[in-house]
Amino acid sequence: MNNNQTILVTGGAGYIASWVICYLLEKGYRVRATVRDKSNGYKIEHLNDWVKKYPGSFDIFESDLLVDGSFDAAVDGCDIVMHTASPFLMGGIKDPQKQLVDPALKGTRNVLESVNRFSSVKRVVLTSSIAAIYGNAREALLLPDNTYNESHWNTLSSLTSEPYKYSKTLAEKEAWKMYESQDNWDLFVINPGFVLGPPCSNRTDSESIRFGVDIVKGKFKAGIPDFTFSVVDVRDVARAHINAAFTDSDPGRHIAVAEGISALDFMKIIDNHFKGSVPVPKRTVSKILMYLIAPMIGLKRSFIKDNVGYPHHFDNTKIKKNLSIKFLKFEKTIIDQIEYTLDHKLK
Repeated sequence: MNNNQTILVTGGAGYIASWVICYLLEKGYRVRATVRDKSNGYKIEHLNDWVKKYPGSFDIFESDLLVDGSFDAAVDGCDIVMHTASPFLMGGIKDPQKQLVDPALKGTRNVLESVNRFSSVKRVVLTSSIAAIYGNAREALLLPDNTYNESHWNTLSSLTSEPYKYSKTLAEKEAWKMYESQDNWDLFVINPGFVLGPPCSNRTDSESIRFGVDIVKGKFKAGIPDFTFSVVDVRDVARAHINAAFTDSDPGRHIAVAEGISALDFMKIIDNHFKGSVPVPKRTVSKILMYLIAPMIGLKRSFIKDNVGYPHHFDNTKIKKNLSIKFLKFEKTIIDQIEYTLDHKLK
């Protein structure tokens, strides 16, 4: 690693990006971060603290995913660009094109167009998702050992059916298309599963952090569907981005999933560690009941039909070998997150 290099992290106030920046600064790199609004003290308080802690090593730029050329100033002079900025919304979606697809697709295009304007950038690391690899859990029945790998692409999601997954698929495909059309920079993609673990700030507008808050509040105590959670620690995802920035291995996709666990077993770990003080569910809700009540809890019945009761797995061999990732134990991931949620009284 050459810590004389300058590294840009887009979406710098985000859950994953914040850990990436934290680790890079600790390693002595010059880091830039983009945020949409520098005046939003709540969202970027921790970044402003790092500006003071690492004088001359960390700068914050204002950029908008939907504005052409908005990333030029931040990209100019950088050696590596890590593009993490993209909305992660699973509920409350009224206009999926505007809320998800446009910022994901146009944002990726705008960032990479800026990269193409400055020859100093030699590597791009893109935060994608396993959402770009699989459409639903049921299709895993067609795969050997019900296991997905980096060769698979999501071909099922659409603007009207799981638009978040659709947005991530379109954005990653656009990145690969732009990569193939030039020869100045290479592209490494990280495809995380369900990212959990403690945050770097007390923001609760991340879906991952909200999940922990909802557990502590007892939102699921009546019961939970028979889902499989494909979990990865946010700190491992951050390390994967950094290792991808400096590896000598070939460009490509990298599934970042530590392990798959049933939703009920997930909750049992919390219950055992916190000795019953966190109101977790003790049973699964039947698929038939979930199907009936789905519209009342903001889920489509098609989602229940295609995702409940289908164990599936993701092959993480490549990321462990090529990016030297040794995944944290799932127990540590979720316990650290719940402890942070309780200690900081996140609501």
